[in-house]
Amino acid sequence: MGEDAVLADKMSRGELHKPKTSFQKYQEEETLKSSQLDQQQQQGYFTRPAKNYPDHIPLYNFEKLLLIFGSSVGAFLDPSRNEFIVGLGESTALPWFLNNLRRQMLSDAVGRQILKDRPHMTSTSLNLEELRNKYPKNSIGHAYIMWLDREGVSPDTREKVRYIDDEELAFIFRRYRECHDFYHTITGLPIVREGEIALKCFEFLNLGIPMAGLGALFAPWNTSAKQRSRLFNIYYPWAFKNGLHCKPLINVYWEKILDRDIDEFRKEINLEKPPDLRELRKQQKLKHKK
Repeated sequence: MGEDAVLADKMSRGELHKPKTSFQKYQEEETLKSSQLDQQQQQGYFTRPAKNYPDHIPLYNFEKLLLIFGSSVGAFLDPSRNEFIVGLGESTALPWFLNNLRRQMLSDAVGRQILKDRPHMTSTSLNLEELRNKYPKNSIGHAYIMWLDREGVSPDTREKVRYIDDEELAFIFRRYRECHDFYHTITGLPIVREGEIALKCFEFLNLGIPMAGLGALFAPWNTSAKQRSRLFNIYYPWAFKNGLHCKPLINVYWEKILDRDIDEFRKEINLEKPPDLRELRKQQKLKHKK
């Protein structure tokens, strides 16, 4: 029976009467390898890479380039569209920049603690009602909730990070995004086009955010002449001076200093508050009416 099985196996391979030459065997092996390689390439072309964290959307390089182009054009033409700002921020947050931001955090004791704890800001985690009713009037926490109420925004409106591949770097960018309203709070800059542009200039000089630099460079040219004049003569000089000399704000653990006096905190991090933008805009309107 054993010999019969061997003979049957050879017959099925066509080797009983005409054994395969070494060259034929080599050709079959190469054909098999080529077929396997084609399958792997097809999987690489048509199968999206696995997620690195729950909200991750992996993109190919050409998709990232399209996202940069589309979101940058959209953000310039209509900066009120948050999806363009979000897409531009993440698509331009290249690894070299995020790794540099991570090095800044690792070189600072508070930054290391933030990376270890991975805090996530929400209206629940910050306990907004307590900030509103129990914190001292001049505390960071009370100033923060007053700013949120005045501008009509919430920490829950921040978009999740989706397009950054590395999980820890995605957290770092999410942290920057969640802390953005605290930057508004300590500078007093409102959510109007001028205020956002001025803050973007400050963020670029303080943290090196690429999207913030692009906004500071191009966004003023989509504003009125009077708005550009205020930006170039008042708020950009302020941003250059304070962005470069202020402590890197990515290393501030806001959740742990909500009871701090906001004026003392500004002095500690070497930050000067800029002129009140809403007041300047109000004065301009009154002057125009007269």
